[in-house]
Amino acid sequence: MWWQFMDNKLSRRTLIKSLGLAATGSLSGSIYSLMASEPQDFLNEDIYDFPMVGQVRLLHTTDIHAQLNPIYFREPNVNLGVSSSRNMLPHIVGTTLIDKLSIQPGTLEAYAYTCHEFQQNAHRFGKMGGLSNIKTLFDRFRSQAGGVANTLTLDGGDLWQGSATSLWTRGQDMVEVSNILGIQLMTGHWEFTYSQEEVLSNLNLFSGEFLSQNLRIKEDSLFEDDYFDLVRRQNGVGLFDEDFGYPFKPFSIREIAGEKIAVIGQAFPRTANANPPEFFPDWSFGIREEDLTTLVQDIKRQYEPAGIFLLSHNGMDVDLKLASRVSDIDAILGGHTHDGIPLPVEVESPNGKTCLVTNAGSNGKFIGVMDLDIKNNRVNGIRYQMAPVFDRLIAPDPTVEKFIKRLNNRVYDHNIIESRSATYSCNQDRVGKSFDSILNEKLAKTSDLLYRRGNFMGSWDQLICNALEYEYASDVSLSPGFRWGTTLLAGEWITMRDVMNQCATTYGETYTQKMNGSQIIQVLEQVADNLFESDPYLQSGGDMVRVGGLSYTISPKNRLGNRISDVKFLKTARSLLPYESYNVSGWAVVGDFPSGRLIWDIVREYIIQTKNSDDVFSVGDINHPTISGMRGNFGIYQYQGRQI
Repeated sequence: MWWQFMDNKLSRRTLIKSLGLAATGSLSGSIYSLMASEPQDFLNEDIYDFPMVGQVRLLHTTDIHAQLNPIYFREPNVNLGVSSSRNMLPHIVGTTLIDKLSIQPGTLEAYAYTCHEFQQNAHRFGKMGGLSNIKTLFDRFRSQAGGVANTLTLDGGDLWQGSATSLWTRGQDMVEVSNILGIQLMTGHWEFTYSQEEVLSNLNLFSGEFLSQNLRIKEDSLFEDDYFDLVRRQNGVGLFDEDFGYPFKPFSIREIAGEKIAVIGQAFPRTANANPPEFFPDWSFGIREEDLTTLVQDIKRQYEPAGIFLLSHNGMDVDLKLASRVSDIDAILGGHTHDGIPLPVEVESPNGKTCLVTNAGSNGKFIGVMDLDIKNNRVNGIRYQMAPVFDRLIAPDPTVEKFIKRLNNRVYDHNIIESRSATYSCNQDRVGKSFDSILNEKLAKTSDLLYRRGNFMGSWDQLICNALEYEYASDVSLSPGFRWGTTLLAGEWITMRDVMNQCATTYGETYTQKMNGSQIIQVLEQVADNLFESDPYLQSGGDMVRVGGLSYTISPKNRLGNRISDVKFLKTARSLLPYESYNVSGWAVVGDFPSGRLIWDIVREYIIQTKNSDDVFSVGDINHPTISGMRGNFGIYQYQGRQI
């Protein structure tokens, strides 16, 4: 029996709730025919009335990146799909996505899910996210489901990193708030970028379960006393199964509303490539498709659950491929690529069963709500809803608000660790000051919209590249294509908190070094391959490295070694020469770490030193690369660079 809505003309409230109507089989009619949007006053509607349908409710967040407070976050205007992902979700942006969702510009939905008219809509509708708002909605959605006993709360990772306070507490602030939120199961990625001992310590404090079927203890480490000593210091956390080499539980069996549910964890499989492996010397990562296939069948035989779900940090393209190759997974609750899309994608698995692939966005903007209709110990139907978290529509939870206030009053002391380098392990200038007083420092008013998200350069990225060139007088600057980082509206004050929201990693040291032209192009080619490789299993899920000082053309459809061309210096229009040596600056090095000043201090000083007498700061021109061969691609909208 498929769930349907009786009225084909839906209010905005019903639209937001119904965008994810689907089932573990063919849809009953076209999902798109159920959509409409009426221009109503958004403040007069209760868009969070989500009555329970079925017996079990799963609540899902992902990629919050330690954003405790409500934020602005502009969705990408460039999210290119190549090969089989071309013009498919999640690689549809702007007004094309608005059309696909059958919504109207200028509505809550358009603001939440697209970059179209972002600043105008941001001023109208306000900030999104905020963990006190999420706690309020969690409690409400649980109550609507008949209580906590009928729900399971999941987080897909990248929860404990991304802010100054998470860096300064080594993730412990986010562990505490995770417990307040009532997160029961989670997996991870950036959580691993604290030291291995800090990761285990945080998991020791976490009230829920950390799951990962694709993480292993390296074979050599299983024969070393050091790892076992570390595990003993953390009360056994980090050695779930010595025989199989699992540091953590691969899955959890939960009885919800009298029904047995299995949830398998899938941590980011390319963590050791994307982040410094020195942080986790005893662990190895991978997709491990064959192991997952075997595990699913073992769970079916041994536990006979009504449904099996994958809590994933693979990235959506990887999840779509995985769903087509592993049978008997009812749905994938995904993360990593920050794709806020309300429509689950139906994928046929090898045995003909349909798996729903979802992704719940980032920065706390959305909560995924999945209701399960279970009959005869089988998931008979699924209704998936995305709840955009609008700050102006929600009363903040007082417990979380009290926690945030207490955290902000904490004093920066000599035990704070800011980097891997002993030189910068503690910023002496901050000692004795409260977190709030440090982070609320006003640096300048921005004349530009400051954003990061998109396959290529954003204005925050340009600011960082400019700051590196200013600091080191370099010919070229390189900044990672991180997808985390919040948005700041034109006219607002840039604070130190905003800067840290772009830069707060455990490896924020900067560098300057000599590189010849061939080496620079090789870096660009390798990162482009991580992003545009046709096989999703070989992608890393980040965005293109940001480049200061150079213009270039990129051809995403080409193969490795043939994507980057026409590389020239912006100031002189001279070509980059293969064997000539250039000064290159950058930060967030995955390999051997440098000892240059921390990036957030460099950015702070650059803003202060280059703002005008009216305290106004302007980024200037954005260095967008020329994109070749992507005309007609739905993953590009209002691109400010050249297209050929």
